[in-house]
Amino acid sequence: MKDWIVPDWPAPAKVRALVTTRAGGVSAGPYASLNLAAHVGDDPAAVAENRRRLRAYLPAEPLWLTQVHGNAVARAGNAVAGVEADAAVACGKGAVCAILTADCLPVLLCNDVGTAVGAAHAGWRGLAGGVIEAAVRAMNEPPPRLLAWLGPAIGPQAFEVGQEVREVFVAHAPDAAAAFAAKENGKWLADLYRLATLRLNALGVDRVFGGGRCTFLEADSFYSYRREKTTGRMASLIWLE
Repeated sequence: MKDWIVPDWPAPAKVRALVTTRAGGVSAGPYASLNLAAHVGDDPAAVAENRRRLRAYLPAEPLWLTQVHGNAVARAGNAVAGVEADAAVACGKGAVCAILTADCLPVLLCNDVGTAVGAAHAGWRGLAGGVIEAAVRAMNEPPPRLLAWLGPAIGPQAFEVGQEVREVFVAHAPDAAAAFAAKENGKWLADLYRLATLRLNALGVDRVFGGGRCTFLEADSFYSYRREKTTGRMASLIWLE
């Protein structure tokens, strides 16, 4: 699908990744057109058809998670669809890790020899709760051997948060203060990309790619919960050939 995103990163040839956009589906209204989430109020038949269209580009049905902004990690190929988790990893050929987002940050991971992949759902609660750390641990690889790619998320020009959010991150790591810009209303603009990169770097994952696509500002391409409330979800997917 020409309107979807193929990550531009130096992943091994065996690693395949894909990020959907709004384009290419049958959903109507606020879900138009390729909503892939079954829990947001869209017509179930439309969601099923959208997932069928996506499936044509994949080696297997993705592991669709029940995401709760936590840090549990599932293993694609072994876990049952609907498992409550916010990250997935796989080390077997054809098992597809999938994350649904509409402002939260999708983080894709692989090792540098193409034998392990992972995906994490990293909104601010997941980031603060350690979902990236949990996903990296579950990869069972030395962090310097990992690569990370940051997918479309609400950008630092649009993600307004309160003082309590900033305090959570700065209490964990003082250098996180650089990821927040003060506003005149007492709020802060938060940079999810920078916060995720700091967490990855602290673990020893220094090869971080992607970032810069804003779901809130790019309304024609992406769903945004902060912008619309009632909306669909994109999928970020990764697997091994």
